[in-house]
Amino acid sequence: MPGKVILGAQWGDEGKGKFIDIFAGKADLVVRSQGGNNAGHTVVAGGEKYKLQLIPSGILYPECVNVIGPGVVVNPKAVLGEIDGLHEKGVSTDKLFIDARCHCIMPWHLELDALSEAEKAKEGTAIGTTKKGIGPTYMDKSERSGIRMHDFVDAERFEEVIRETCARKNRVITGVYGGEPIDADAVIAEYKVYADRLRPMVRDTTVMTYDAIKSGKEVLFEGAQGTLLDLDMGTYPYVTSSHPVAGGCCIGSGVGPTAINEIMGIFKSYTTRVGEGPFPTELFDETGDYIRNAGGEFGTVTGRPRRTGWFDAVVARYAVRVNGLTDVVINKIDPLRGLPKLKVCVAYKLKNGETVTEFPANFMDLVDCEPVYEEFDGFTEDITDCRSFEELPATVQSYIKELERIIECPITMLGVGPARDQVMTIK
Repeated sequence: MPGKVILGAQWGDEGKGKFIDIFAGKADLVVRSQGGNNAGHTVVAGGEKYKLQLIPSGILYPECVNVIGPGVVVNPKAVLGEIDGLHEKGVSTDKLFIDARCHCIMPWHLELDALSEAEKAKEGTAIGTTKKGIGPTYMDKSERSGIRMHDFVDAERFEEVIRETCARKNRVITGVYGGEPIDADAVIAEYKVYADRLRPMVRDTTVMTYDAIKSGKEVLFEGAQGTLLDLDMGTYPYVTSSHPVAGGCCIGSGVGPTAINEIMGIFKSYTTRVGEGPFPTELFDETGDYIRNAGGEFGTVTGRPRRTGWFDAVVARYAVRVNGLTDVVINKIDPLRGLPKLKVCVAYKLKNGETVTEFPANFMDLVDCEPVYEEFDGFTEDITDCRSFEELPATVQSYIKELERIIECPITMLGVGPARDQVMTIK
């Protein structure tokens, strides 16, 4: 069982890209299993910053096979733009493959996403979507009316599928939202070029993934977004449209759970989230601004400032449980430098006066709840050059040991800066 999952264990943006990149260097095949180009991994390599959205992080290693699995929704225009951007930096995409089952994000999905969110904003129920068309595409998938990649690259079916679907979506765009209809001829002319370019990359990637596992090769399952954004296990309805938890890696890559033997969860030493929804440890003061600026907490894809707060161990224990984490990474410790005290939320005091240590199934329980904190000494030393646990200041060592105790899962790696080598292994 050579399969390893690396996933986000908070609300996304934990810095997964760097650790996925580190382990991708040892992998024979890297699989992305869910989400779309609403997700983003930032990887710093050779002094160059790569902002990857759909393409797996293994793309930076010439010998690594990279798979966009069947659970991913693919914007043909966006993925080709990402490919072209990599080519401009001298990165080959010869070993990039897209599963024939992937659903395609089309112009009407983007339009419906924007129109729906605008309508919800009027009602005060906006979710904070990235407006990348992800949700509407997954809706079509569930409704069994979507366009899969094998339809998209089929030269004989391409025009028929586009015209039929565009006509159906225009009835919703114009009739429900009062929007402007999409020109099917224009879509066909533009997207036929994309289909021609993508056709050589499309195949049954589940066979590739299974064969790699069967032959004992190292396979890395790359998570996008984060546990608390999972459609079922997240803070619904303020979630994404897919399954970023460990179980989603199996569904979205087409292999069974016996293919996986390690599940690594990535946490930041504090907590952030983007968009709407409950956030018990959120900071609205100078400390929150300090962490946001020190950590560069602005969206990889959108550039939006992230909401920032103290480390939430209630969330962390929940992530350990629902993912079956075998080990944990604490990333981005360095932005906490200069804070006199570090706080960790260990429980929630609900509005009814009850104190709970397990993450509630009903997110409404989180509204106006009061976080219960444990407090630890901060640090002023620059830790970005530390490469072993023993080199860290005593206060940082103590903070990490206490986090491990509280979240009840081994902490095996730390991140002390954005570069590939600014990490350390503890065990």
